[in-house]
Amino acid sequence: MSSQQVLRRLGDSDNWVGARWIFLDLNSSKADLSTDSRSNLLPDDFSRRSSGLGLTLEHDTRDNIFTPSKGWVGALDATFYDKAWGSSTTFQSYRGHVFGYWPVMKDLVVAGRLDGRSVSGRTPFYMLPFIDLRGVPAARYQDQHTAVAETEVRWNFTPRWAVVGFVGAGRAWGKSTSFGEAETVWGRGAGFRYQIASKLGMWVGLDYAKGPEGGTFYIQVGNAWR
Repeated sequence: MSSQQVLRRLGDSDNWVGARWIFLDLNSSKADLSTDSRSNLLPDDFSRRSSGLGLTLEHDTRDNIFTPSKGWVGALDATFYDKAWGSSTTFQSYRGHVFGYWPVMKDLVVAGRLDGRSVSGRTPFYMLPFIDLRGVPAARYQDQHTAVAETEVRWNFTPRWAVVGFVGAGRAWGKSTSFGEAETVWGRGAGFRYQIASKLGMWVGLDYAKGPEGGTFYIQVGNAWR
């Protein structure tokens, strides 16, 4: 697999434009689940090669790209997979997200995240959007559309140590269910941070998050949101 992306700032503004190429080739005959009647997958649902060209528009006013304490970043992404540039099937993926950070007190930062993803066309099942939350197993809750809202609070109780708490919820809907009928999946937890590189403003740490299927730990380098 390969993921390539380039971003260019528009003048001296906080706006950026970007282009990307994403390529994935699953070269394994034993992994074709479309031959298993229990999977309910068609051959197109398990196309083995995905090659997509995409565009990004981004606005970024964060004070730091690693562990922000103020400002916000928002982006609109569109990626087009087509046989003309190597994809087995034709489909499109879209994403819109906003991450915001507000210093409500000297040592207290409140952050919020809204993230929506969608696909159309003959999309392989492994390229479907999924609920991306700490505490929720990756690719567990998938469908044609997903929406996630999450908030996090960070308290820097010393110049180099901090604790965080977070909670979020998401839904997946489209092919199997409507938005109103979709299950709301929750994830919440807490963790700590240590400022490992003060000149870069980079913090690292460990989170413990709990979701509908139990809890797990996450090693964090920089911001937990991507």
